[in-house]
Amino acid sequence: MSEERIAYHNGDYLPESQVRVPFRDRGFIMGDAVFDTARTFRGRPFKLREHVDRLYDSLRYLRIDPRLDKTEMLAITEKVIAANLPLLGPSEDYWVTQRVSRGGLVRGGDDQSEDDRPTVIVECQPLPLRKRARLFIDGIRVVVPTIRRTPPASVSPRAKTQNYLNLVLADLEAREHDPAAWAVLLDAAGNLTEGLGSNIFLIRDGRLLTPRGQMVLPGVTRSTVMDLAREIGMAVEETDLDLYDVSTAAEAFLTSTSLCICPVASLNGQKIGDGSVPGPQTQRLIEAFSQLVQFDYVAQYRSHLAA
Repeated sequence: MSEERIAYHNGDYLPESQVRVPFRDRGFIMGDAVFDTARTFRGRPFKLREHVDRLYDSLRYLRIDPRLDKTEMLAITEKVIAANLPLLGPSEDYWVTQRVSRGGLVRGGDDQSEDDRPTVIVECQPLPLRKRARLFIDGIRVVVPTIRRTPPASVSPRAKTQNYLNLVLADLEAREHDPAAWAVLLDAAGNLTEGLGSNIFLIRDGRLLTPRGQMVLPGVTRSTVMDLAREIGMAVEETDLDLYDVSTAAEAFLTSTSLCICPVASLNGQKIGDGSVPGPQTQRLIEAFSQLVQFDYVAQYRSHLAA
């Protein structure tokens, strides 16, 4: 166990290789599951309670009862992190994720026994710091695919479900154009929404602009950055944004749990503003975020650049 990460699975703490989920679990067969993911800084989770709150909002939306309350879920998560800290390498940190499926075995059609229990897993894995380090030098190249974001009237993007097919297909299309690209999808009306695990922000005329919360998963990092912007005197607006707004923006960046704030260099091959990476206002927000977490996360990423 000392050489393998530990995960929580339905009441047990096990080496990851011993965690077994039945192949007829509804999460596997139907994508009938939710999850949430926080990250650590120096091994300490950031805003874990907010992530767990969002997990339970998603559970309520899907009508899944995890049979654990929030306090229990927090305690389990903290225990999983503590068990795995000895396996962290130099200048590394973890993603830590709670996954809950409806669980009950699909025996035919949507048949489910009242005795079926949910599947609950809490696990962690190292952040892909080396793989993403260049993004903090060159910026992210965003591509808008032809695939549109699933409309909220069908499935609300505010629930963090494990059915990511819409976003996965968009990412695959974007990477056919540019293997290093990150996709950001439009909605049916042609407005920006989000990417796979990321929210987009524009800066124009000193204002911070981002798509409306009803149209995206309101990221914990997203809300943190909006609060920080207000604290440093920047106006913040949630509004519909289209490709014209990107073309006329001075700066752009993505937020995510792992990346925190990462500048966008271009969208569909067109550079953002004057091409500075990061732009001056983005840099102010990066510094404010680093002060908040008391950790230079950009330096952490850059320390993993290949020699």
